[in-house]
Amino acid sequence: MKKSLLMIAMLLPIITYAQKKPASPKSFDLIVGAYTSGSSKGIAVYRFYTETGRLAYLSQIDDVSNPSYLTVSNNNKFVYAVNENDNGEVSSFSFEPKTGKLTFINKVSTLGGAPCYISVDKDQKNLFVANYSGGNIAVLPINEDGSIAPAVQTIKDDGHSVNKERQEKAHVHTAVLSPDEKYVLYTDLGTDKINITKYKGGKSNPIVPAKPAFVSVKPGYGPRHLAFSNNKKTMYLITEMGSTVVVFDYNNGKLKQRQDISLLPDGFKGETGAADIHVSPNGKFLYATNRGDANDISVFAINQENGELTFIERKPSGGKGPRNFVIDPTGQYLLVAHQNSDNITVYKIDENTGRITSTVARITIGNPVCLKFAPAM
Repeated sequence: MKKSLLMIAMLLPIITYAQKKPASPKSFDLIVGAYTSGSSKGIAVYRFYTETGRLAYLSQIDDVSNPSYLTVSNNNKFVYAVNENDNGEVSSFSFEPKTGKLTFINKVSTLGGAPCYISVDKDQKNLFVANYSGGNIAVLPINEDGSIAPAVQTIKDDGHSVNKERQEKAHVHTAVLSPDEKYVLYTDLGTDKINITKYKGGKSNPIVPAKPAFVSVKPGYGPRHLAFSNNKKTMYLITEMGSTVVVFDYNNGKLKQRQDISLLPDGFKGETGAADIHVSPNGKFLYATNRGDANDISVFAINQENGELTFIERKPSGGKGPRNFVIDPTGQYLLVAHQNSDNITVYKIDENTGRITSTVARITIGNPVCLKFAPAM
């Protein structure tokens, strides 16, 4: 009996250790892109602490013109930023996670004006850039040292839609890889389409139109950003001009519309401009921002069977012009970048209900329009 008890006592620490959950990272780097027509001069980096939701300034790199959208390489060594100007360029930077230091590498043309979105594949072979005023998507290879090679392909969208002022021609807004990276989807605010291309990953013509090559949404909606459900079976589109979220069943590059849900309260009157959309890390909730006179965040529950949305709440965003936001990797906080009030607001969110519960912090920064998290190694 004593021998049995001794063996159990010896095993207990091992069992306890095996059952213990791995520790979550306590901090991340928050990389902030901004328009540089105001007080901002480039890209800033902050340390974000998940235990408190607080931010601490680390560094910044100046003389980066209008880095309005960013992406971080999968190996965490490089940051890529569009330069949203008439001539259209994209810049590469080496990144040191411990210090937050960014070092400029090179800059190349995007072959289109006003690039407003950039993404990178996991293998770090290619960048995909949406040129808003150019009305095209560009593919730019990445060299082994992280520098960007000249574009190898562009696909220009053509057409217009019902709003003669804003939809007079193509205005490509995003270039998003599907979860399996077999497709690149790009939205066109000007033509009310989501374009679908197959991604081959080769050196020439890496993307080719899929069949069908696009799906259309309601005229005048103005497609903007996309997000996928965690189970990869649903895709969510936020429409800038329609201020709606359109839900699609997604299957191997094919889209079928399932739901169309408004971001606006009944009777709302005023200007709007729906902006960004993200799914929570646990896959249970969807968040979307709206600008103009709304300046709010809408929260929806995601039906885990079919991906449909149910409205939960609508909260003030904590500033003016909530163009972009991000949910921290632990799922505890939501950070909103306000272009027109020069601030980033940090909210605590309830992981069980999806609700925004309190304001944790607020920092002042000029014209922030893009937030990206990276591991703080």
